Amino acid sequence: MKRYSLRAMLLAIPVFLAISCSTDRRIQQILGTVAEAPVFLDCRPVSATEIVFKFSTPVRVVTLNFDSVLEAISIEEGQDVKITVKEPLEAGKKITADILVEDAVRNSLNVIVPFRGRNDRMPALVFNELRTENSKPRAEFVEFYTPGPGNLGAMRLFIAGYSLSKPVYEFPPVEVKAGEYIVLHLRTVEEGCIDETGTDLALSRGTDALSTARDLWIPGNSKLIHKTDALWLLDQDDRIIDAVLLSEGSGTEWDKTNSGKATAAAAEFLGRENAWLPRSGEAPAGWIPGPSSAVISTGTTNTRTICRDETLPAERRAGNWYITATSCATPGGKNNPKRY
Repeated sequence: MKRYSLRAMLLAIPVFLAISCSTDRRIQQILGTVAEAPVFLDCRPVSATEIVFKFSTPVRVVTLNFDSVLEAISIEEGQDVKITVKEPLEAGKKITADILVEDAVRNSLNVIVPFRGRNDRMPALVFNELRTENSKPRAEFVEFYTPGPGNLGAMRLFIAGYSLSKPVYEFPPVEVKAGEYIVLHLRTVEEGCIDETGTDLALSRGTDALSTARDLWIPGNSKLIHKTDALWLLDQDDRIIDAVLLSEGSGTEWDKTNSGKATAAAAEFLGRENAWLPRSGEAPAGWIPGPSSAVISTGTTNTRTICRDETLPAERRAGNWYITATSCATPGGKNNPKRY
């Protein structure tokens, strides 16, 4: 079986590789056959034992290494490079691949990319409560509810005001039960803020951390969510698990702030994917949600949070949400029915 050892090859022939690539490219220039170097596009697991690396042009694998003890038993080369490993990957476990490839004219590309093991047991997580305002030490948070059991590993949270393409958080492997409340705190400003990824839900001592809820923390002290914003969860196949759309105003157009522009783009995406619905009825063809179709966040404060009405079905529409009364925020617990 062919062995792939990145370190051995780089130590043995670094000068040869550099000279070879340079000489090849000069010959290609003379002959007029210069091709663009391959571009890395994506990496994702497609099964428990298969990982696909996507490139802009067909390539062959020169070397391959993982930071975990993984043994590649087959490699299918081409524009999509499929790696099959001997042992199944742990669902949601973070792994880093170091892959060196080259195309037909020996343009080479070295990519170091993290990914998470395939997770086909993601629960139907739903957004349940949001705090958009910070007042130290009570940080902004996103609370989720689990209607059923599963594993959170590799689920991704996006917040439009942060980035339309980069997740603000990627969940680690965590087994959850039906009926759990999960609080993702969007800042870490105290000592004792421990991620509760196991069965002990009383590990974290940070503000708003309850011993009956699962607490997770984003490091740092940055503003990650706004009153006009969009949030959505994606699985590993980029399918939307749940979403919520916020607007500080109820007009017909999104505001011109950076967050407003990002939210407008996210609203178009959520509408196209039928992931956010009108206040009543079904979405018409080509419908794009505007501010009046979003959850109106006017009046929310650090103690008045945006809550899902837990007496209603968990549908993705504004009518299922309300702003709770002053001092009625309930991170990690059932939402207070008192309204602002």
